[in-house]
Parts: sequence; structure tokens; C-alpha cells
Amino acid sequence: MNENLFASFAAPSMMGLPIVVLIVMFPSVLFPTPSRLINNRLISIQQWLIQLTSKQMLAIHNQKGRTWALMLMSLILFIGSTNLLGLLPHSFTPTTQLSMNLGMAIPLWAGTVITGFRYKTKVSLAHFLPQGTPLPLIPMLVVIETISLLIQPMALAVRLTANITAGHLLIHLIGGATLALINISVTTAFITFIILILLTILEFAVALIQAYVFTLLVSLYLHDNT
Repeated sequence: MNENLFASFAAPSMMGLPIVVLIVMFPSVLFPTPSRLINNRLISIQQWLIQLTSKQMLAIHNQKGRTWALMLMSLILFIGSTNLLGLLPHSFTPTTQLSMNLGMAIPLWAGTVITGFRYKTKVSLAHFLPQGTPLPLIPMLVVIETISLLIQPMALAVRLTANITAGHLLIHLIGGATLALINISVTTAFITFIILILLTILEFAVALIQAYVFTLLVSLYLHDNT
């Protein structure tokens, strides 16, 4: 097995032109806008899930924070659908690219921080220096709090990238092992195939959970700044 394990994570191209943009835009086709007075079951379930998620995620926010409702719901739908589409055979998962995840995390994080400095300036600045800090520790704590603030978008992006990439690598390795074991031991290959099915089911759950966690952390950052 000389195949490169990371070949499936390379950005796809067609006739020498990258098609990542088309892949990123494709999930929007899966969420059609209802145009009938009475929706079908699929759209009704879709709307119910969106309302349930938005109600749970926006419960902690004030009126100013709820203005981000459309952004947060669009974010969780995009990441979740992209992660799920990446589990299809011979497909590409954009969320395995750290650059793309940073491109989502940094603007959202920056938006929450700027909102905090605009509407809650004193509270935002107070986070850099907890109350009752001894005078000799003030410079060190300011540096530590600044670093902890700046690594938040990196933590968001790395968490999503690592979890999705690890799952895809495991599926790739176990799938390759199953094919190799067929000619050696059918029983062992069957057991490995069962493990592969269970891992795939787990990856479906991980794809949705990671979308929820990413959006929830952005929501918590927003809550701290509004």
C-alpha cells in the first residue's frame, strides 16, 4: 500500500482549475427555500431542526446578541452539511483544510471582539486584568490574557480540522486493511468491515457534533462580548 494517506485531502482540480469554490457552494443546494403554503415532510423536519437549534443556542443571548441568529444558523448548516458530504466516496471535505477553517474562525472571532470593545469597552478591558491582582503580577497577567484571547480562533480552527481529518484517516486505514485482509482471512476481514461500518456511523455523529461545537463556541464568544 504505497498510496499517500493525505492524497484525499488535496484540493481537487478540473482541467488544471481548482473547483473548491464549487464544492463549498454545493451545500446551499441541499437547503431549498420553501415556496408552497404547506411544506413537505423534508422541509418541515429541516425547519423544525433549525428552530430547535436556534432556540437552544440563542437562549443565553440578549437582544443585541440575537442579531447574529442568521449568521450562527448559516454557519452550523454549512459546516454540518460540508462534513457530511465529505463522508461520501471520492468526495472532498473543505473543513479538513486549516486555511479554510481559519478563514471562518478569524472573522467571526474578530467580529465578537470588536462588538465587545464597541458596546462593553470597560468589561472587555477588565478581562485582561482580573480584580484583586497583585501589583507585581499585572504585566504577566495582561500578557497571558492577551495570548489566551488571540489563540481562540486558532483553537477553533485546529479543533475542527483535527477531528475531521482524524476520522477520515481512520476510515481510510481501516478500509485499506479490510481490502488487504480479504485474501488472507475472510473472517478477520468481515470483523474489520463491521468495525469500519461502526466507525462510519460514529463519523456521521462527529460531523454534526463538530459543527455544533464550532458554532456554540462562537456563540459563547459573542455572549461574552454583548
